Amino acid sequence: QVHLMESGGGSVQAGGSLRLSCALSEYTYSILCMGWFRQTPTKEREGVAFIDDGGMTHYADSVAGRFTISIDNAKNTLYLQMDSLKPEDTAMYYCASPVKEAGLQPCAVIKSNSRRWGNWGQGTQVTVSS
Repeated sequence: QVHLMESGGGSVQAGGSLRLSCALSEYTYSILCMGWFRQTPTKEREGVAFIDDGGMTHYADSVAGRFTISIDNAKNTLYLQMDSLKPEDTAMYYCASPVKEAGLQPCAVIKSNSRRWGNWGQGTQVTVSS
């Protein structure tokens, strides 16, 4: 129902910056919340940042103050600006949207409910070296 495609990952040194992009297309229902997640081979998927329709943002404690989520509605593109990167930020990053049944729910309701997220991009790798 929704196609997502991430880009912008890469390898950087600690303290560097990257901007991830997520192109949204083929959507067939309204979406009030979009999110970025990350995952490593040894850790479960972690919600990193979320943005509500209207611009209200939510961040994991581990990235607050360093990452900024934004959206360009005209371009149907979600962004994640990552500054002051740390080695522990190394992960595969995914953008995601909720299932149709949760499309009208705000981030405050669905950001911590894994069953609400059903559309995922292919992921983009971020590697931060010391």
